[in-house]
Amino acid sequence: MTFRWGILGAARIARAMIPAIRAAGGEVVMLGAREPQSARVQRYASDWAIGRVGSYQDLIDADLDGIYNPLPNALHLPWSAAAMRAGKPVLTEKPLTLNALEARQLADVAQQTRQVLLEGFAYRFTPQHQALAEAARSGQLGELRAYRGAFGFTVRDPADIRLSPVLGGGALYDIGCYPVNEARMLLGEPSAVIAQARWTPDDVDVSFSAVLDYSHVGGGALASIDCGFDWLSGGRVGRSQVLGTGGVMELDRAFFSDEPEFTLTRDSEVQALAPGNGYALMAAHFQRVVRGEEAALYPPEDAVQQARVLDALLQSAREGRRVVL
Repeated sequence: MTFRWGILGAARIARAMIPAIRAAGGEVVMLGAREPQSARVQRYASDWAIGRVGSYQDLIDADLDGIYNPLPNALHLPWSAAAMRAGKPVLTEKPLTLNALEARQLADVAQQTRQVLLEGFAYRFTPQHQALAEAARSGQLGELRAYRGAFGFTVRDPADIRLSPVLGGGALYDIGCYPVNEARMLLGEPSAVIAQARWTPDDVDVSFSAVLDYSHVGGGALASIDCGFDWLSGGRVGRSQVLGTGGVMELDRAFFSDEPEFTLTRDSEVQALAPGNGYALMAAHFQRVVRGEEAALYPPEDAVQQARVLDALLQSAREGRRVVL
């Protein structure tokens, strides 16, 4: 049977997920919106051929197989929790919540309701990151010594929700979380972090840089991450690099999940990888986990650990000191 999805909100990121869900064999049957009768929402539903539109609560109450929650960060906890309590598995956009306490609460709801909860890092499912992770785990790069990740672009609209302190904006939450997540995927949990940021007058981080201490891993390693909303002009940069005693691997256009092709550079030799839409691969994985066909690759506990690191990074940047986890 076709997996029936509902989407909370007419978010920009959903424009990537809707075709991906369809490519994964699912169907988007309903859109939940704060103002379901507005012309913008009705046009959005029409443009994407979504047959039914209602309120957030209407979506929670509907007969669906799963819900995708790409609402602003501050709304992840209440509506993902409501979905699971209504018997719906939920794929929640990153970051899962605004802090580790909220992530713990949401993970507990998933456990109590026995519903699937997945944090939406689509990049993890792309061929290039699968190849990078396999090379690191298999020892092809020797002992890992350093990780470098960078993600940035320009946010021009001062009313953009990514700059809203009330809705959980900030460069770290929106894009810095990607290299943080990849560092964790490759190296595990850091023992300490130190960070710096530039802040808007509303106290939202517009640019963020940090070092994660992995001196306890193997022969010792460090991970550096950089992100920003004031990089380039009309473009995006996303790069990651892993350096080990046995080699170096680099990804250009890293963290972009719907590229037509991917390349991976190993010791200056460029390797072309088969295309693979990370959003579609993530949606397909979520559907299989819900159906009991495979185990979750990234259970809620992983999202809780991710939130702990983000908390420590923000604390370090605000207090100007090294924070031990």
